[in-house]
Amino acid sequence: MKKGESIALVSLGCAKNAVDLQVMAGNLMKKGCTLSTDPDRADTVIVNTCAFIASAREEAEAEITRAISLKRAGNYSKVVVTGCYPQRYPKAVAKFPGVDVWQGVPQDWIEPKIPALRFTGKAFAYLKIAEGCAHRCSYCAIPSIRGKFRSRPLDAIMKEARELVKSGCRELNIVAQDPMLYGMEWKKSGGPNLVTLLRKLDTIKGDFWVRVLYSYPSEISEEFLAWMLTSRHAVRYIDVPLQHTDPDVLAKMNRRGAIEATRSAAEVLRAIVPGVTLRTTIMTGFPGETDVRFRRMLADLARMQFDHLGAFAYSPEDGTKGAKMKGRPSRKVAEMREKLVMDQAAALWKVKARRMIGDTFRALVVAPGVARMESQAPDVDGVVYLDSTPPVGEFVNVKLSKVRGFDFDAKVV
Repeated sequence: MKKGESIALVSLGCAKNAVDLQVMAGNLMKKGCTLSTDPDRADTVIVNTCAFIASAREEAEAEITRAISLKRAGNYSKVVVTGCYPQRYPKAVAKFPGVDVWQGVPQDWIEPKIPALRFTGKAFAYLKIAEGCAHRCSYCAIPSIRGKFRSRPLDAIMKEARELVKSGCRELNIVAQDPMLYGMEWKKSGGPNLVTLLRKLDTIKGDFWVRVLYSYPSEISEEFLAWMLTSRHAVRYIDVPLQHTDPDVLAKMNRRGAIEATRSAAEVLRAIVPGVTLRTTIMTGFPGETDVRFRRMLADLARMQFDHLGAFAYSPEDGTKGAKMKGRPSRKVAEMREKLVMDQAAALWKVKARRMIGDTFRALVVAPGVARMESQAPDVDGVVYLDSTPPVGEFVNVKLSKVRGFDFDAKVV
């Protein structure tokens, strides 16, 4: 793209994908391009895609088709498609005449030329520390799309973190497929690991939160939990995606190393880190999930009482071992079970949320009249609606007054 060209952006998929687009956009801006004020009109539109599951692919295809239609109408001169969809389906460009550039995910680290740039707003940012995945879960296509796990250089992460905090960012959300594995390539040589990085972040001056997202259950170390207990920046929040709790189903998922940790995760983490907020993700309908095994998982989840929970019905993915396995429940059964998991989680949430009414918590203002507490991660959990509009990026104390679904109303005190 040339100097002076305007760019429109479409971001699909996870926070890690959004970071990739953010870096791409910032580097283009550094070359003299500008971001369009109208997302439906620019010289070039970049559609950054996801291809993790069927619904993500359908969304990507719809957005690509829409971009091509707008190009034909004269709204764009060029359509660029990037990310996981073209990486996974390099030949699929033939389905979309009108696409000018079909580009997969970067194979090497591309550092942001504008480290403080963020599309999340002033208050918080996602800080990506690794790419790819070291696990080989039988249901997941991410390793074939994103490649092997590779850690980002520590100095580069620290440079971006300092720039973000300096620019007013008050929450750094650490993201990777499994942040717990950061530095695994350097272990034998005594290089930095995740806790080394977190301790380094603690040396940055200022009042800000550090939240680590996505933690494979068997990789959570005592060292990490010790950091969480002692750091002045650490948010006591752990997102530990269990996927299931039945040992036989977990074995079929190729998560054998996590079976023991999965069964005791909630109790152990709460015992070590008092007041920790726990979130998980559950998959229903994987091959081998009988009604008995599903009911066992439902009972386990009732016992564990996660503070936040998401569930989704299994989608067989081409190229994965799970797609060839027998004994898969029907889509209808998988979706029914997904609903049962979410209904149970919603009922447990109502009880927890009511107990919080009248209590006061520290919260970060993320938008006019909107804040998040430590117990609320961006995009996946609820928010707090305030009775006033403190400046975005400030920490305030809020007294909860009302539950609104998964959100709260509160008074700033």
